[in-house]
Amino acid sequence: MDKENIVVQRDKKIVRTSVIAILTNLCLVTFKAIVGLMANSIAIVLDALNNLSDALSSVITILGTKLAGRPADAKHPFGYGRVEYLTAIIIACMVLAAGAGSASASVKNILHPQAASYSVVTLVIVVVGIATKLVLGTYTKKVGKETDSDALVASGADATFDALISAGTLVAGLVNFFTGYVIDGWVGAIISIAILKAGLEMLMDTLNSIVGGRADAELTQEIKAKLRTVDGVLGAYDLVLHNYGPTKMMGSVNVSVYDWRTAEELHAISKKAQKLILDEYDMELYVGFYAVNTKENDLKKLELEVGKDLANYKYVMAMHAFYEDHMTKDISFDAVIDFKCQDATYLVAQIEKDLGEKYGRTFRIQIDRAYSD
Repeated sequence: MDKENIVVQRDKKIVRTSVIAILTNLCLVTFKAIVGLMANSIAIVLDALNNLSDALSSVITILGTKLAGRPADAKHPFGYGRVEYLTAIIIACMVLAAGAGSASASVKNILHPQAASYSVVTLVIVVVGIATKLVLGTYTKKVGKETDSDALVASGADATFDALISAGTLVAGLVNFFTGYVIDGWVGAIISIAILKAGLEMLMDTLNSIVGGRADAELTQEIKAKLRTVDGVLGAYDLVLHNYGPTKMMGSVNVSVYDWRTAEELHAISKKAQKLILDEYDMELYVGFYAVNTKENDLKKLELEVGKDLANYKYVMAMHAFYEDHMTKDISFDAVIDFKCQDATYLVAQIEKDLGEKYGRTFRIQIDRAYSD
C-alpha cells in the first residue's frame, strides 16, 4: 500500500472512531434526558448535557482530521498536517476545563459538605454511564495510539475522566449511605488533580510537537545506522528532522566521504541514501557531504591531537568535518557544543585562539549542535 493510501486509511479510521464516539454520547444524552425528565431529576438532565458537550470533542477531531488531510499547495507546501495538533490542543483545554470545574465543585463540597442522595434509577443511570464511558474511552485511546492521533487520544482520555468523576461520586455516595461519612469533596478533589495533571501533560506533549521537540532517539540512531550501510558513506552527522504532522516528516543530514570522490559519485551516494530512507521510513531526507582527508598523514595526526585538546573544554561534545584548505592551509572543523553552554560564540573564539597559539595555524570552527541523538 502506498503512502497516500495509508494516510487515507488512517484518516478514515480516525473519523470512524470519532463518529462512534458521537453516536454513543448522543445515545447517552437521549437516555439520560428522558429518564431525568421522567424522574424530575435536574442532576441527570445536567449529566445528559455534559455528554452532549463530550460529543463536541469528537466533532472537533473529525474537523481537524479533514482539514489536516488537505493536499499541499503553494501557501502550505508541506501540507496541513499540523492542524491535528491544534485540535488536540483544543480537546486538551476541554479536559483541563472539566478538571477545573470538578475541582471547584469539590472544594465547595469540602467547605460545605452535602451528602449525595441516590435512588435506584439514579444508580442505574450512573452505572450505565460509567461502563459506557470506560469502554468508549479505552477504545478511542487505543485507536488514537494506533493512528498516532493526539486529538483522538485526548478525546478518549476525556471520556475516561468523565467515567472516573462519575465513579468517584458514586463511591462517595455509597460510603455516605453505609457509614454516614461525607467524602464527596475529597474524592472529587483527588480525581480533579489527576484530570488536571493528565490534561496538562496532553497539552504540553502537543505543544512540544508544534514548537519542535527533539526527535525520537531510537529513530535518529536507526536512520544514522542505515545511512552508514550505503557504499561510500563513512559516517552520518547533523541529522535534523522536522515534523509536519503525524504522517509527514522531512529532514537533512551530512555524511562523511573520502575526499577523492568525484561529483558523479557523490550524486550517486546521495540518491542511494535518499532512496534508502524513503523506502524504510517514508521520509524525505536531504543529504550534504563532509570530505575526509586522505592525502596527508600529518593532518590525521593533527586531527587526533586537536581531538585530545577539545576534550579539555567542558561544553565541547564532539568534533567532525576536520579539513585543511590546501590553498590557505587553514584548518576547519565542526565542534558540537552542548546546549547548556551560555555563550557558544565566545567559547569557540577562545578555542580558535588557543589552538592557533599552540599549533601556529589558523583554525576556523563551525558551531554545531546535537539536534538529534
